[in-house]
Amino acid sequence: MIDLSQAIWRKASASTGSNGACVEVATNLPPGSAAMRDSTRPSGATHMATSAALRVLLDDVRAGAYDV
Repeated sequence: MIDLSQAIWRKASASTGSNGACVEVATNLPPGSAAMRDSTRPSGATHMATSAALRVLLDDVRAGAYDV
């Protein structure tokens, strides 16, 4: 299990609106690891992924793959 107590969280640049969709990402973790969480609930669940998987997710989001 990765210790997140020293994680440095960055709020996503697109998480500035009033829609409540606020995402934070921490990448200062062991090599190849990344973490994501809801910035409005920082003590809630944290989703772990590889850095590569996070890059694929972000590329898909930018391309509109999950637009509804």
